[in-house]
Amino acid sequence: MATELPVLLHDAVLVPGASMTMRLLPSVHGALLREAGRNDGRFGTCVVAEQVMADVGVEACIDDFSTSPDGALLLRVRGRRRFRVRQVLIQDNGPTSALVDWCNPDADEPLRPEYALLAVVLEPILDQAGADATAAQLDDSAWVGWRLVEWLPLFVEQRQALLREDDPFARLDRLLLLMS
Repeated sequence: MATELPVLLHDAVLVPGASMTMRLLPSVHGALLREAGRNDGRFGTCVVAEQVMADVGVEACIDDFSTSPDGALLLRVRGRRRFRVRQVLIQDNGPTSALVDWCNPDADEPLRPEYALLAVVLEPILDQAGADATAAQLDDSAWVGWRLVEWLPLFVEQRQALLREDDPFARLDRLLLLMS
């Protein structure tokens, strides 16, 4: 069954488990913020390419917020569940929303030996970013894949293609190809 979700059209791809700061203008995004407030601080994010909303997005959960000197609202969000857009619902005076189908969560699968190099590549990236990783996280195929999608210098189109991928191992295969 589809769920109606307010959606922020954005120029960056948020992935599950990733943090991102978003700059919103209350005059432009006020309706979206009100809808998010009614939805436990959650809303969808979708990248826009050539004025078209992507077909897969991520639920964002507001972790923190502040105001910039120019009055913009700075939201610190964390990516949660992926969704597929079934239908875009553009409202006259409100935020864009969509009917979405939630994607199945990634299975808890250990990192296979053929992907061990990816965890080795990820560790110094996380160290440089000041992020910690447990041994269990570095052995989780989905977690390693999402952190690489989050931290590697990829084009928006590449991140979006990886976000569309339902299979964590296919996602890791694509990351290996991108890194070669």
